[in-house]
Amino acid sequence: MVAMYTIAGRQVGSHVLAIATLATTFSTAAFFMAGGDKADKSLPPINAKNKDEESFVKSFVQKAEEKVEKVTGKH
Repeated sequence: MVAMYTIAGRQVGSHVLAIATLATTFSTAAFFMAGGDKADKSLPPINAKNKDEESFVKSFVQKAEEKVEKVTGKH
């Protein structure tokens, strides 16, 4: 036998209340854990003193990424 509760003038079984509680809890948790916009994966700003230094840093990072791709096979 199921315990019955009167909610808004209707008889509701305890199992229905349990299912509603679990559904609300898990859907709320999933909503908040989904996250928002993904972070921008671009490089942080390069505080170079001149264009030559900036181009050197960019080419160094590019070469390092290519080397990582070659070694790991990931891109």
